[in-house]
Amino acid sequence: MMNRIIKYVAVLSFLVVLSCVGTDDFSVPTPNKSNNNSSSNQGHLTTFKAIHNRYQQAVNNGKSIAKISNDELLYIEGYVISSDASGNFFEELIIQNKTDASSTDLDPRLGLKISINVSSLSDIYEFGRKISVKLSGLTIGKSNGVITIGTGNAAQVSQIQAANFRDIITKTDEVANMTPKLSRIQDLTASDYNTLIKLNDMQFNRFDLGATFASESIDQFDGFRILESCKTGVSIWLETSVFSSFKGLTVPQGMGDITAIFSRDFRDKFNVLIVNNNLDINFNQASRCDPLEINCGETAVLGNNNLFSENFESQKNNKIIVGNGWTNYIEAGTQGWEGFSSTSSNASLGRSARFQSASSGDPSNIGWLITPPFNLDQHKGATLRFKTSSSLADGSFMEVLCSQDWDGVEAHINRATWQVLSAAYIVKDTDSFVPWFNSGLVDLSCLSGTVHIAFKYTGSGQTAFDGVYELDEVYIDYVN
Repeated sequence: MMNRIIKYVAVLSFLVVLSCVGTDDFSVPTPNKSNNNSSSNQGHLTTFKAIHNRYQQAVNNGKSIAKISNDELLYIEGYVISSDASGNFFEELIIQNKTDASSTDLDPRLGLKISINVSSLSDIYEFGRKISVKLSGLTIGKSNGVITIGTGNAAQVSQIQAANFRDIITKTDEVANMTPKLSRIQDLTASDYNTLIKLNDMQFNRFDLGATFASESIDQFDGFRILESCKTGVSIWLETSVFSSFKGLTVPQGMGDITAIFSRDFRDKFNVLIVNNNLDINFNQASRCDPLEINCGETAVLGNNNLFSENFESQKNNKIIVGNGWTNYIEAGTQGWEGFSSTSSNASLGRSARFQSASSGDPSNIGWLITPPFNLDQHKGATLRFKTSSSLADGSFMEVLCSQDWDGVEAHINRATWQVLSAAYIVKDTDSFVPWFNSGLVDLSCLSGTVHIAFKYTGSGQTAFDGVYELDEVYIDYVN
């Protein structure tokens, strides 16, 4: 009789759980028998998808966290993909539900963060170790922009404490070989947060060459360095803790592949990659995909004659820049250089030119604004000057280029040789978004023949790459 009562209570509890969380929540697969702490003592095995859904249901109901009651005897199993051995992760475990990139609609490849008030977790839960996590009484929320499991009843997730974590998180006997998902930056989505990914044909942006991972004067808590794809030009930030053991190493100079955890920055502003250690970056190819550079330097001599001027006052707001010999070429995506005016904190200079990819929905946005041709053989002492401003540039960037062999045909733009005018100053993401920055008086005397100047934007519709760049007061002058 007692056995029947126990079975009845167990079935009733299970039905209550199903009725509370929806049709695809908290399924009950067969428990993993390899768990050192018997699965039968933990309750019912659920899925990462169910955890994600539970959190989303709470958000849909106006809450910031989802609480799992003590009566819900649920647990999950996953594989550890983070390691704090190099100090780049701290008091957290990142786990995913699969050893590779295989996925199904019923059980998609997903990850979770577990917040624990314990250091040196990799000594206990090494990379690839399959673990079991008892969920009863825990909380699901977001921490630094990614779904996190912890404790607490307030508006945010709190850490699991040292006195309890071994009872909540137990090891199985399995240590798996983890195969990262091979992807492109623009194909990564929120479903890839807290999972292991691999990117090929990557390099650090040329402006970060010579920098350390996280030991520069601007690095507080974390260092951010731009990684860019040599295939698409799309970029993403690498985030490195200033407490990591490799913070003082110089970033690799070459090109290659990187394996890292896809996440959000600690302020939840943009996507980042976080490596377990610097050995996960295999940039062992000496070649790079940087654009060619040409540097005539700056000059103090401003010619009295003007060859080209543009203040964009004749342009229309939110309309493509036209006229005055401009070529406004959209290489990728749906956005181009447009006219805009604003009196807000990020004010325009009257009317200016702007490129923004925010809300474009495009995986890549590349736009060129190219001047008409100039024959510099006929105009000695030529110089270029302009002003730029930005709004949260993030991983998007702007360049000023020149070509001495473009024939003026849009279809031939990418066939021409374009060189970066490296002496020109363009606003940086670390600059304030309020003022406008002068390019300096860029000397063009080392160029010859027919020349085009191009202002090129590279970004995407993704939050981490949808920054705004603004351009105004473009002048090309000459001495004689």
